[in-house]
Amino acid sequence: MAHLSDLVNLSLSDSTQKIIAEYIWIGGSGMDVRSKARTLSGPVDDPSKLPKWNYDGSSTGQAPGEDSEVILYPQAIFKDPFRRGNNILVSCTFTFEFNCNTLDRIKNNYMYSRISL
Repeated sequence: MAHLSDLVNLSLSDSTQKIIAEYIWIGGSGMDVRSKARTLSGPVDDPSKLPKWNYDGSSTGQAPGEDSEVILYPQAIFKDPFRRGNNILVSCTFTFEFNCNTLDRIKNNYMYSRISL
């Protein structure tokens, strides 16, 4: 089992091609920012090459309790100033699936150009 001193002195070299992409969007109140991170196999420089992702919109007040899967659509990429290497912040817009067929717009779904990072 690792000791705290082992973890503090852990080498974080750039020996891997993998990156962390932090997907970011506006929360249900319009006053909060939400995010979740995923590991990708290598650097990405075009948002259209990033996978769509999802989250449970009922927990953020952005979707009803039933059919609450919200889809995140990457719109812009920024270098992550909080992590080393090629890690990125991904500004997203979002929609949720209603009756599994229709994509409906959600309140506080601002376009990435309005978000100041």
